[in-house]
Amino acid sequence: MTTTETRIRPFTLAIPQDQLDDLHARLANTRWPDELPGVGWSRGVPVGYLEELAEYWRTGFDWRAQEAAINRYQQHIATIDGQNVHFLHVRSPEADATPLLLLHGWPGCFADFLDVIGPLSETFHLVVPSLPGFGFSTPLAGPGMSAARMGGVLAELMARLGYERFGIQGYDTGCWVGPAIARQVPDRVIGLHLNALLTFPVGADGEFDGLTDVEQRRWQAMQDYNDGYLQCNSKRPQTVTYGLHDSPVGQLAWIVEKFKELTDPEDGLPEDSIDRDRMLTDVSIYWFSGTAGSAAQIYYEEISAAGDWAPRGTVPTAVLVSTNDVTIRRWAERDHEIVRWTELDRGGHFLAMEQPELLVADVREFFRTTGCA
Repeated sequence: MTTTETRIRPFTLAIPQDQLDDLHARLANTRWPDELPGVGWSRGVPVGYLEELAEYWRTGFDWRAQEAAINRYQQHIATIDGQNVHFLHVRSPEADATPLLLLHGWPGCFADFLDVIGPLSETFHLVVPSLPGFGFSTPLAGPGMSAARMGGVLAELMARLGYERFGIQGYDTGCWVGPAIARQVPDRVIGLHLNALLTFPVGADGEFDGLTDVEQRRWQAMQDYNDGYLQCNSKRPQTVTYGLHDSPVGQLAWIVEKFKELTDPEDGLPEDSIDRDRMLTDVSIYWFSGTAGSAAQIYYEEISAAGDWAPRGTVPTAVLVSTNDVTIRRWAERDHEIVRWTELDRGGHFLAMEQPELLVADVREFFRTTGCA
């Protein structure tokens, strides 16, 4: 029996014009702060840079063109366990292609994968969801939407689409959710492909012994990283939401700082690594969907609410390491069944937007060599 709870409904992205007009008016009426002279990016996003970018968002960025590009792909909404899930569904011309679930991170969204959908769909049937609380997978179905619960929701989504066995590619938050799916339904997940994977020490004897110079630098970089956003998201997500939800420039600064810090090269401007319109598409989706607060809740669930202990994964896993990743192999192998490990000499955290061809090539090779595609 088909009910509203189980039915998959078509979705078309169509932001009302009055919301666009409101965005442009808010940008035009921004109250800009002063800043200390000569500090550059060391204390946050510089006013001059952000003023210019905000003006481009208001007068140069064509949201309707980005909306049309997204709408070229079939989109749907499903309701699973009380949670609305928005997703793109792109079928390969190869009828027997392997299904592949693409999982984004924070502060990204489903649109992060727009540059890889075309080439990947030659080999895979693609399902590209907005994670619960992100994009158009709203409203968030109450507290407790941890990585494990998101994983259960997405495993059920794949079953409803008729994909009993499938692969997963994920980065950042997707590296929490993808393995959670694999732990819950290991017989259904063909393989995991992860980039921007975080690994942590657990206090075991000898876990720091014999770290290579590169690994020691990665561990030091993890300790030195400015985690102000993480502290806000994981401890007071609702409080920080008011400024981000009410001010588009606040939301823009909050996200573009991550593009600056996490792209390669870090000492360049964000648009040296990611197309400016692609960045603003991401920021616009956060703004129009009003998900600054709900997207931050995953940090609260996994850190402040102390998410469930996760047993070691058993699904074959590939790890793709970019230039500024802090992934340490022995800790990754402790937690995952690593069968492929690739280190890149270029590309940063947002690999699907920075170096899409490298991501596509490694995904294809992993699933080909494991006999999955």
